[in-house]
Amino acid sequence: MPAPTKAPTRRHTAGVLDIRNIIGGLLAAYGVILTLMGLFGDKELEKTGDVNANLWAGLALLAVGIGFLLWARLRPVVVPESTHDEGAAG
Repeated sequence: MPAPTKAPTRRHTAGVLDIRNIIGGLLAAYGVILTLMGLFGDKELEKTGDVNANLWAGLALLAVGIGFLLWARLRPVVVPESTHDEGAAG
């Protein structure tokens, strides 16, 4: 009789509900808005000491947001199969 084979276990991840995805998406969205405002909006460089603050802040937010999304993609949170006590009556 052949030995019973163990079925491959499927890893369950947090997916979209991972907080890193939510934070990364929001930061990236605000980064896109600020980058576009820095490129096409009124720059008002005299108020910021000849620095396009919207452009640089937008690029920084984009970088951090993409970093969060990559982090969540490359190192997902694994959710345990069951959280209840299987030996409890009830």
